[in-house]
Parts: sequence; C-alpha cells; structure tokens
Amino acid sequence: MTHLSHSSFGGFSHASQQAEHWVKELAKDLNWSEPSAYRLMRSVLHTLRDWLSTAEMADLSAQLPVLIRGVYFDGWKPSSTPVCERKKRDFIASVRASFGYDDDVDFDVALNAVFALLERHISHGEIVQVRNSLKKSLRQLWPAD
Repeated sequence: MTHLSHSSFGGFSHASQQAEHWVKELAKDLNWSEPSAYRLMRSVLHTLRDWLSTAEMADLSAQLPVLIRGVYFDGWKPSSTPVCERKKRDFIASVRASFGYDDDVDFDVALNAVFALLERHISHGEIVQVRNSLKKSLRQLWPAD
C-alpha cells in the first residue's frame, strides 16, 4: 500500500483550497451559490478550451491551479477541437448548453465575471494572447484593460 507523504498531502490540500477560493470568489462576484458558480466556471472553461488552438489551450492550462486544470481538461476530445463556430452567440450558446438553461442568468454578465476571475489570476501576457486569439465580438465579453 502506498502512502502519501506529508508534503504531497499538503500540496493536495493547497490545491483544494485554491480551487475552492476561485469558486467562492466567482460566487461572490455574481452573488450566486457556489455550486452554480462552479457549474458556470466549468462551462466557460470547457467552451474556451474548445475554441482555442491546441497551443494556446495548453499555454492557458499551464497557468491554472492544478484542480481547476483538471476541470478544464475533463471531458476534452482533442479530435473535435478547436470548434469552427467563432461567433459570440455560438460561444454563449455553448456555455448555456453546458451550464443548463436558466432564464435568470444573463450570460453576458456571467461570462464577463469568469473572464474577470481569469484576468485576476492569470498572467497579463497569457490573458492578452487568449483574448487576441478570439474573435472581436467575443473579446467584448472580457473586462476592458
């Protein structure tokens, strides 16, 4: 039987706290429950992942906390990415389909909150690369510099 060393378990604890912090921060920003904030973050990360080139997707993933990176890659099918649709409405439709239909959610506001969260936690250079790889209509959902 293999045992986790104290330091590797500490790393796991830290990873868990980091992921929880991101979800709590997003929930607070939107005034949502944590489960809903998590679902939104997961939906946006999956859609963003599938819209980026493989190289850009990998660069972004390298800056995500380890458990958030796991969420990011969960269910990824490399053969079906990147997707061809490149319009803002298609991005929102993809997030909405993944999140689950909810009349009360303003997806422009919700996407902006997730992008603002990424903006606070990812290096500025990487955010600029991600934003520049997206169509102009989608870039409008990112917080202004």
